[in-house]
Amino acid sequence: MDSLHWFLPKFTVPTWMDVLIAIIICLVGWLIQRFVIKKIINRVVTFLRNRQRHFQANVLAQFSKAIGFAFMTAVIVLSLSYLIEVPLFTHKSTKNFVLSLMVFFAFKGVYDVLHFYTKQPFELTSEEDQNVLLPFFLRIGKVLIMIFAMFTIASLWNFNLNGFLTGIGLTGVAIAFGIRDTLAHVFGGMSVALDNPFQIGDWIATEDQKIEGTIEDINLRSTLIQTGDKGLVYVPNSYLVNRPIYNLSRREKRKCEQFLYIAAENDEDAIRGALSAMHKEIYLHAQTEKEMIHVYIDEFHHNCYRVLIRFFIATNDTAIMMEVRQDILFAIRQIVEDFSITLASSPEDNDL
Repeated sequence: MDSLHWFLPKFTVPTWMDVLIAIIICLVGWLIQRFVIKKIINRVVTFLRNRQRHFQANVLAQFSKAIGFAFMTAVIVLSLSYLIEVPLFTHKSTKNFVLSLMVFFAFKGVYDVLHFYTKQPFELTSEEDQNVLLPFFLRIGKVLIMIFAMFTIASLWNFNLNGFLTGIGLTGVAIAFGIRDTLAHVFGGMSVALDNPFQIGDWIATEDQKIEGTIEDINLRSTLIQTGDKGLVYVPNSYLVNRPIYNLSRREKRKCEQFLYIAAENDEDAIRGALSAMHKEIYLHAQTEKEMIHVYIDEFHHNCYRVLIRFFIATNDTAIMMEVRQDILFAIRQIVEDFSITLASSPEDNDL
């Protein structure tokens, strides 16, 4: 009691009736929060979603917890104010504490909104506008919100921020030398975000083919990739930044290339006729690109010719590409038989 009188000189010892009334105030406040405020918020959220205003509905839904906590905090402070007959909302010894709690809940609501969209980033955009920047910068936004909340609360208590920031700056320089590899990954992540070479869901591969798979998530330090064997790989962002990346999901065409070795004793006219028939067969296929078809002899060896067969298919679907390639290969086999072309082994096989 003496310590409370020192902190709150006008503090009055409560009676049992005062305690009962304070408890009733808290109970009524909880009932209002649970069955009035919460239901009103849920109905407004439903109304907004029915009007296709999903962003406003999601923001309000994520703010609902913070609103409930702030309301109950105000009810508890009100009941304590009645209990000890001291206005805690305005008393110089407690005002900053109450304001700090309200500021905390306000920033907590913003943090919850950012956290929601971090888990579901593409609800903010249409399917055409999806990019890698959202999940990356939403995570940065969460960190910035926490820092801003800390400084806002510190300013309410007249905390000397200049000295604090100076200390952080000096400490940060020392820490930077110790975590330079981690910083390299973070800046690598920023480069990935700014260049936007891929987005979540894209199928990518590095030039050396050591990493190939689907992008599952992009963090500050690493990128999560699901490989073809259904394994999950965390790849440091600096690794991806320093290597050529093939975004296989953005291909509009797939190249098919095949080498055919034919014996040198074949008649030249038969060879030319067979190559012309192969070119025509590829051209007439419904799913091949017509602008670039190559069916030519590109190498001559002592006992055979090497024929290059190259064409493109207007798809990015591997299954469709393999089906078209299969059709062409069956057609090539038939043409070889029709023109009585004798095939030969590749020079590499002869060397073995």
